[in-house]
Amino acid sequence: MNISAHIGPVAALVAGILILVMPRLLNYIVAIYLIVIGAVGLFGK
Repeated sequence: MNISAHIGPVAALVAGILILVMPRLLNYIVAIYLIVIGAVGLFGK
């Protein structure tokens, strides 16, 4: 079972809900997402 395939959609769902509840979190969520994706891209392979 590949659990990493489900992280993207779950993260998008959680981020969308948080942005609806607290719109000021958008900047932080985008920044954290970009940092995580960049780190995974550099060190994940």
